[in-house]
Amino acid sequence: MAEAVREQATKEQSFLSALAVYLRPRVLIILLLGFSSGLPLALSGGTLAIWMTERGVDLGTIGLFSLVGLPYTIKFLWAPVVDALNVPFLSRALGRRRGWLVFSQLVLAATIVFLGTLDPVASPFAVAFGALLVASASATQDIVIDAFRVESLDTSEQAAGMASYVFAYRIGMLVSGAGVIAFVAWLEYAGVAREQVWMWGYTAAAAFVAVGLAAALLAREPAAPAELQNEKPRGNALHRVLSTAFEAFRAFLTRDAAIAVLLFVVLFKFCDAFAGVLTGPFVISIGFDKAAYAGIVKGVGLAALLIGGIAGGVVARALPLVTSLWLAAFLQMASNLVFVWQAWMGVDHAALTATIIVENFTGAVGTVIFVAYLSALCHERMHTATQFALLTALAAVGRTTLASGGGFVAESTGWAWFFVITALSAIPSLFLLAWLQARGHFKGLDRQAG
Repeated sequence: MAEAVREQATKEQSFLSALAVYLRPRVLIILLLGFSSGLPLALSGGTLAIWMTERGVDLGTIGLFSLVGLPYTIKFLWAPVVDALNVPFLSRALGRRRGWLVFSQLVLAATIVFLGTLDPVASPFAVAFGALLVASASATQDIVIDAFRVESLDTSEQAAGMASYVFAYRIGMLVSGAGVIAFVAWLEYAGVAREQVWMWGYTAAAAFVAVGLAAALLAREPAAPAELQNEKPRGNALHRVLSTAFEAFRAFLTRDAAIAVLLFVVLFKFCDAFAGVLTGPFVISIGFDKAAYAGIVKGVGLAALLIGGIAGGVVARALPLVTSLWLAAFLQMASNLVFVWQAWMGVDHAALTATIIVENFTGAVGTVIFVAYLSALCHERMHTATQFALLTALAAVGRTTLASGGGFVAESTGWAWFFVITALSAIPSLFLLAWLQARGHFKGLDRQAG
């Protein structure tokens, strides 16, 4: 009896310890940085697409604007710069990682304000340039936050840190998506000139960058990896950057089936991204207003995302990694077909709610499982930042370059057939998944993913 009581007490202590880790200062800092990381994405993507749709910009042009997300795809090219070099003054005053954090956040706030002052109809090329600047500053911030998270949290805090980061990331996306759109709608209702409402919306979004800035200033600079603590910089800046890049990429590309792995990373989330790029324009163009978009697509969608994230974590822990990936792949395909039904239903708020719940829940399950896979691939701590930047950049190819022609496809086929095509676009990744599984690629990765 006494032994049973002690066992129960031990379980309760373990549970309380698991909860307490979320309140540790280092994990709370990652929570705030997650918000800062999620904030800019919609401002050069979904929110910008809504702004352009409202101003009457054609679907083909809106689809092409997904190309401004290219910095997320090629950020691995300058990730070694962040690893190898310091920011003048800021790195000396705050430390290498915190210096880069503050620098990227200040640039990010400035570029968001700049983008908001432009007109998508009168100055489309200037808007594209402004969106490109926002995406570049955001991608740089992501590189630094990834490195900071890995280096500042110990092993027992990594899972809690990632969970907090993902949760806050979604909140950041909600603020810059539904929050900005709802704020713009309120400004219009309050009588602010239509030509100015989006400028004020983007200015408000820029102010929220202060959350990440405060986190960077409150945080402690993480200790350098043991291998680098006693090592002095060798060679000039260019030599250090190139050496860092070479070692990180060499370590990854010399693995078995490295090219197939990279191609799989590019294609796995493509069907989800192909449809996702035009979700906002689809909802607006079939007759829903901005209030419905903000309340259902972003509001209800956030709840479905958070629940899906929890479900994805449970699946990733309960099933082998390759099984989880198969499940995620088929869920993503099926969720795209729900939009075919929505196109047939038209302006039906209940139908849209169901569609968005399915899409966001399944998308979150797939994202959590996919991130677990990417994390398992980056098990060499010396090169985690650059390698993770490479993998996440390649994963963004689907959302940017490959999906850029989506508007032209939708115009040519209509919305229903467009979403059928997006579902079928998952087939190449399924063939790669089967090939990698047969080759034994996933053996040993489950330990790193867990």
